[in-house]
Amino acid sequence: MTFKRMTRGARLSFARLSLFGGGKRLPAAPVHTMRDLWPGDPVAGAQLTRGSLTWAGYTHPVGPGRWDAPEFEPAFREGLLGFRWLRDLRAVGTDAARLKARALVDDWLHHPAQHPIAFECGVIGARVSAWLGHYDFFAASASDSFRQRLMARLLVEGRTIAAIMPPEQHGWQSLTALKGLLAVAVAMPEYTGLLARYRRYIDAEVESQILPDGWHVARSPEVQLRALRELAEMRAMMQAVQHALPHSVALALDRMSPVLRAMRHGDGGLALFNGSHERSAGLIEMVLSQATRTRVVAHNMPDGGFVRMQAARSLLLVDAGIPAPAGFDRNAHAGTLSFEFSCARQRLIVNCGGGVLPAWKDALRQTAAHSVVVVEEMSSSEFAHDGTVARRPTHVGVEHAVAGGAHWVTLSHDGYHASAGATYYRRLYLGADGEVLRGEETLEGERALAFVLRLHLHPSVTAVDARDGSVLLGAGEQHWRFRAAGGVVAIEESVYCGGQSPRASLQLVVRVDPAASPPEEAGTVAHEAARREAARTGGPASGGAGLPDMGPGMVRQVVRWALQREKILLLT
Repeated sequence: MTFKRMTRGARLSFARLSLFGGGKRLPAAPVHTMRDLWPGDPVAGAQLTRGSLTWAGYTHPVGPGRWDAPEFEPAFREGLLGFRWLRDLRAVGTDAARLKARALVDDWLHHPAQHPIAFECGVIGARVSAWLGHYDFFAASASDSFRQRLMARLLVEGRTIAAIMPPEQHGWQSLTALKGLLAVAVAMPEYTGLLARYRRYIDAEVESQILPDGWHVARSPEVQLRALRELAEMRAMMQAVQHALPHSVALALDRMSPVLRAMRHGDGGLALFNGSHERSAGLIEMVLSQATRTRVVAHNMPDGGFVRMQAARSLLLVDAGIPAPAGFDRNAHAGTLSFEFSCARQRLIVNCGGGVLPAWKDALRQTAAHSVVVVEEMSSSEFAHDGTVARRPTHVGVEHAVAGGAHWVTLSHDGYHASAGATYYRRLYLGADGEVLRGEETLEGERALAFVLRLHLHPSVTAVDARDGSVLLGAGEQHWRFRAAGGVVAIEESVYCGGQSPRASLQLVVRVDPAASPPEEAGTVAHEAARREAARTGGPASGGAGLPDMGPGMVRQVVRWALQREKILLLT
């Protein structure tokens, strides 16, 4: 056992001495109370009053004495023990809901869970924040003995977080832990060591997670939302007690908010990269309003590795980065160079999302669940049994140019080099009017390979074969036509997991069979003609950034496609 673990164990033992306060008297109630900032779900709250909780896609009966029920899945257990569902009971607003909340908290105070998840710093932070954020709802009118037990437990939990710091595993949950520590410090200002402990670790934790351009290192819009929400709550607490906000938190709020705005489609929801869900547009707006007063949208995000292109009412978002580094990669997807495209409030081309249940999460991490090329049914990144990324691209190339309102972007990655000896190039063009999106998918390697271009459609989009080789897409009042050259086009089934449950959808598929479509070989007449055409159409000036010349013996396979909005006149 290392010295660090020994001292940490000693600090934990000291923390759990509930009333050992160094001579200080335990306050009868929080000195400062902060109401939880976020809305609850009254439907979920009503279900909970009847004794059942739905969390992370699972539903189980809950109640006194069931904190350690063996049948609870880890994700469900984490939600149950974090007490965030108190806001759902508050949303119901009845006396029955208030008494239910009080009974559950009181049972915990008498018989707390002993499962290891209950002692994770992020879960403790969520729990004490929920208790203090809903104190007026379930505790203010309770008996003196109940409030005394609650305050004693809050002190223990706060000291436990302080003892655990710094956490062994980092992520947005460690921000939740520090938020909980701050909440207890604000509620019990006489215990000055708690606030000192918060200030000691918050700067390093924020700086390790937030990149210079404002992206969270996990590269997930959903994690971006969660981390920003935790920091916004810290800001609200500090403002309530008129304390100076740590500079790292203030800077992170200013940098992260424009990034979160940049990753919203016209419907207000999040883009589905790296395990994200759409989430409520109202909640996202509330988080942003608590985080900053400005409405700046990030356009340049080189550290996070995303490209945002807007033309008129159309929006193109591209994942142009390497999956998250070790320690932050358990939800990373093999979606390098995938994109999402929307026009006004209508999503058109999407990724499949993040899923909720583990089986869906694992399947949706694969490259095939993204709008990008899949080579020989492999993924551009591979995952280990523990969920971390075992193999990922080592280099991603990005060149973005804008002229006259139109956008060109040339991208590449080497994620298929180790497995198939190939480099993948993608070029995208978005017209200035936002009504033309063109793409070129290129695979370059030592041999011809079978590959598939998959463009997943939002469930609200219909697709019909036009019998002339094109596909007509219907999206509300919008109509688009898709064409492709270099492969066989088909319409296939897909799935969309942007919400809490999967929804059936469609995908446009362009399959390339090297036996049926001979690739371009370096030095041939066909190759030279294709190279000149690529240079002519590739960029805003004399062609811009095209593909590099091939070396001897290399082959290049190309699929070109276009999505164009149709002008359909209704005659009366």
